Amino acid sequence: MTTFDFDGRVAVVTGAGRGIGRAYALLLGQRGARVVVNDLGGSTKGTGHDPAPAQQVADEINEAGGTAIANSSDVSTVAGGKQAVDAAVNEWGRVDIVVNNAGNVIYGALPEVDVSIFDAVLAVHVRGTFNVTRAAWPHLLAQNYGRVVLTGSTGMFGMPDNLSYATAKSAMIGMAQAMTVNAGEADIKVNVIAPNAWTRMAGDPSEGMDQLRGQRPPGPPPHMEPELVAPMVAYLAHVSCPVSAGIYTAGGGRFARLYVAATDGYLHPGDGTPAIEDVAAHWAAINDEAGYYVPTSTLGWSAHYMSHLYGKERSR
Repeated sequence: MTTFDFDGRVAVVTGAGRGIGRAYALLLGQRGARVVVNDLGGSTKGTGHDPAPAQQVADEINEAGGTAIANSSDVSTVAGGKQAVDAAVNEWGRVDIVVNNAGNVIYGALPEVDVSIFDAVLAVHVRGTFNVTRAAWPHLLAQNYGRVVLTGSTGMFGMPDNLSYATAKSAMIGMAQAMTVNAGEADIKVNVIAPNAWTRMAGDPSEGMDQLRGQRPPGPPPHMEPELVAPMVAYLAHVSCPVSAGIYTAGGGRFARLYVAATDGYLHPGDGTPAIEDVAAHWAAINDEAGYYVPTSTLGWSAHYMSHLYGKERSR
């Protein structure tokens, strides 16, 4: 079996002071990467500031024989995102890997959830991911190399009280697709991880998660340790990673691909204008998953969708 290392590579891992981010930073450090451990050190809601968690993880990496420095900037701000990347460039002269893991969660559902909650969640997940990646991008382009991991979540499929979180996490899919197109021919790969692990942010209070936590021993349940997610993230961050704009799940010993697909659908015959009745009559065909297509870009999807008009003739 091939051994994967990160000798000579420099990684910035955000939200790395605890949980899954800590597991990513430790594994990259163990495999030879020099790591900037970024963590604001705030609450699960994204409030507060404590540099200790980031420093503790950096110390763990260094004590184990690796190389790391701590950074506690707030990546939800433009300056904070740049500071995390500058820490790597100023210390080691480069940045090769960006793992955007920083996040927060504030529960709320319609109609009670208000825009302040919505904005607070998107600020960390979406704007934070943008700020750090944008700051790193010129360095990645200049060296014609980079690996970027965005943190999505199967939480995007929705829970009763996670409207803002689901919205933020689904945004990672579009961001990865657009960044992949932006990279062009450069060897910059951008992928999404949807982790499945037990952390302090896991769970939904509407389903009694806090009560459940109080009834069981501290620490993650068996097979839900953050360390079980880290190998997938490390592979996506490795030079040998063959894909970009992919979405991958990991945790509990399982690793899988998640994707957005389009059905072949129903093609209205002739030049007549389709009616609502045509949509209703062919609803089964519109939803038939046989022969689905996985888009890789907006223009690629458009070309596929419109191929009956501008490409090879198709029949129904």
